[in-house]
Amino acid sequence: MADELTVVVLAAGKGTRMKSRTPKILHPVCGTAILTWVLRAARALDPAQVIVVVDDRDGPVSQLATSFGADIAVQSEPLGTGHALLQAKDLVCSNRLLIIPGDLPLLEGSTLLPLVDGRAESGAEPCDLTVVTMRPHSPGSYGRIVRDVDGKIDHIVEARDASLNEQTIDEVNSGVYVFRHEALLWRELESLAVDNAQCEYYITDLVAGYRRRGRAVSAVQVGDATAFLGINSRADLARACDRMYRRTADRWMEAGVTIQSPATTFIEPDVVLEPDTTILPGVHLLGATTIGSGSVIGPDVWAADARIETDCEVRYSVVEQARIRLGSRIGPYAHLRPGADVGPNVRIGNFVEVKASRVGDGAKVGHLTYLGDAEVGQRVNIGAGTITCNYDGKSKHRTVIEDEAFIGSNASLIAPVTIGRGSLVAGGSTITDDVPEGTRAFGRARQVIKPEQPDPGEEQTS
Repeated sequence: MADELTVVVLAAGKGTRMKSRTPKILHPVCGTAILTWVLRAARALDPAQVIVVVDDRDGPVSQLATSFGADIAVQSEPLGTGHALLQAKDLVCSNRLLIIPGDLPLLEGSTLLPLVDGRAESGAEPCDLTVVTMRPHSPGSYGRIVRDVDGKIDHIVEARDASLNEQTIDEVNSGVYVFRHEALLWRELESLAVDNAQCEYYITDLVAGYRRRGRAVSAVQVGDATAFLGINSRADLARACDRMYRRTADRWMEAGVTIQSPATTFIEPDVVLEPDTTILPGVHLLGATTIGSGSVIGPDVWAADARIETDCEVRYSVVEQARIRLGSRIGPYAHLRPGADVGPNVRIGNFVEVKASRVGDGAKVGHLTYLGDAEVGQRVNIGAGTITCNYDGKSKHRTVIEDEAFIGSNASLIAPVTIGRGSLVAGGSTITDDVPEGTRAFGRARQVIKPEQPDPGEEQTS
């Protein structure tokens, strides 16, 4: 078909400036690997095919690419971008190719869509080669776009090979290209020379080659250079994270979410917020976290894969793989661990930890408490210092506290144990047996007061 497109992602670079055992394009930007961002942008174009060029067919980069349904081409030696593209020759099945570097996490499908029609700068017939250019704040190490006297692109010179005059050019190569798929492309790639500072085969040299052969070459300049920010260092990674977080915050504010301090708010892309949510400074929302309307989150909350429902409040707390139901109040300094499910209308207070436990409607757990592997009923009141002792050294056991029970301060509930409905556990008790409904349990030694004994060394007088 005339509109079929193959996207080729160049992902075989070593990324030595990252100084990391992890491949550069697997480093996370806002919790998601760089390459994942690129593959999402590619898939948003609905191409007929995605090919990822890697340096190891069995490595983690290849595994990630395969998970997106991409075909794999291998560049076993780092001989440059031209050599990398050549490795995809036998896999391409479409009549147009979009080439994307694998280290552009800020790139989006909506940015690429107007570029992939491959039309010349005049907007007339489709070009044989389209180069996407930009004017960043600092040209740095980007290849410079050299134009002829008519203003048309003549060739691209890499920064390391540029003359002093060429280094002053502020229009640079983004690394994104659109080619007509034809035999000429592969012939030109096979004939590339390595007459450059890197001794590598450059895709950029195809511009001059196509011009010599009289082919239509265009340069399409994009307005937002930040979308094409490449990652070559940890500093680049930090800049990309900052921009991604700000982009995400701006989108949520446009959707009706109040974010008091976007600069200190970190929202990952898969988070879902309902209108009229308020996010205070110092909040990290990660993974598949969802937050309902009217909730106030922060300050200083870390929530990962959390489900926080409508009209909740969470302050100075950690919530991970846990659910907070309607109207509940959490914190400050609470920790809801995986499997915690609290609410509705529950109060979890200072220095309370909840793990793999259900806390029912209207319950109050005010402070200094650990609830692990527990079932807490409705309107239960749990005093300070209470612990469910759920681990015997070999196995975990459950504690059941039925509706309207009252647990006094500093109680230890040795699981497995059930505290019956409406019963009371006296403060300081260690409970090892079930407590029947409506009863009172005292599990502590009787207090004994003894009179002061005289000092044996003192003289006794009558």
